[in-house]
Amino acid sequence: MITSRKKGRNLKKAIAELIGTFILVFVGTATAVLGGGIEGIGITGIALAFGLTIVAAAYSIGTVSGAHLNPAVSIAMWLNKRITATELVYYVVSQVIGAILASFTLRLILNDAGKSLDNLGQNAFTELGTVGALAIEIILTFIFVLVIMTVTSASKGNSKLAGLVIGLTLTLIHFVGIPLTGMSANPARSLAPAIFVGGDGLSQLWVFIVAPIIGGLLAAIVAKTLLKTEE
Repeated sequence: MITSRKKGRNLKKAIAELIGTFILVFVGTATAVLGGGIEGIGITGIALAFGLTIVAAAYSIGTVSGAHLNPAVSIAMWLNKRITATELVYYVVSQVIGAILASFTLRLILNDAGKSLDNLGQNAFTELGTVGALAIEIILTFIFVLVIMTVTSASKGNSKLAGLVIGLTLTLIHFVGIPLTGMSANPARSLAPAIFVGGDGLSQLWVFIVAPIIGGLLAAIVAKTLLKTEE
């Protein structure tokens, strides 16, 4: 009976994460693609699209799952024992599925509108080398996850303001990351469009998987040891 209830709770969390990640990736990448990118809607517009989506998700599906919407966040939560290994699997699988469905939906819409399918908001770097791209994604993900671990801490955080703070922080790091890497800080967000577009988005994908995970793990360690978020 207990196991059945746990599975039911995990399934609800998984569905919430799938929906939330779908919304995040769809709204964020659709804004960038349909808005004409940096030359069109601009860095601020794209950054706000991702940030405001996090705010919306935090105060809706966040009441069920916490609205991680990001494997790097979930891994950090697992490292600091806020979720179990089983929950981590549910979260990450759901986030990846949600992101893939979002990119697939955007592709369908672009195809129906007769627009190019070469750009689904995939991440890639041209001005930076591999080391530079790794560094910027690690640093920005570290900042993002450190804020999450602190503001959602039972002892240090503020649950009422957490969604707003996290959304604004995601907006903040996009200001730096968009011109350099397109800004990921989220392996699921990068994986989904790369699958459909290929090219540099796919060949450079490993950077956008490895770097956010490293940044998230470092943030979890600093939050626990320096900021004492788990006490």
